Amino acid sequence: MSEKIDLSSYVLSEDDEFMNGNQRAYFRAKLNAWKNDILREARETLGHLAEESANHPDLADRASSETDRAIELRARDRQRKLISKIDAALQRLDEGTYGYCEETGEPIGLKRLDARPIATLSIEAQERHERREKVYRDE
Repeated sequence: MSEKIDLSSYVLSEDDEFMNGNQRAYFRAKLNAWKNDILREARETLGHLAEESANHPDLADRASSETDRAIELRARDRQRKLISKIDAALQRLDEGTYGYCEETGEPIGLKRLDARPIATLSIEAQERHERREKVYRDE
């Protein structure tokens, strides 16, 4: 069982036992790298927003700057929520429930997890969930 894994060279295989040590290490590294990227971008945004807080004498420049700031803050809020989902996925890895559908208990599938490491539902369960959501939204 491996604790460290090279994301650039490790290849997930459906032939291996589901959520074996290497797969858990792979997803832990992937989730941590994703979280670190988001945090780095957030620090850069804070620096950028601090620089941009200068007064703009021109009303159009000020309005444009405020619009940019609002868009940036909305994006940061979405990323804050994403970090909490990443933390929840890391918690599931610690608990041994990562990779299993919350609805059915079945394995989610390596391709889905590789594409969406914070997934909590299998494709089938997610589709059912979205169909139910669409029905209630249309009423």
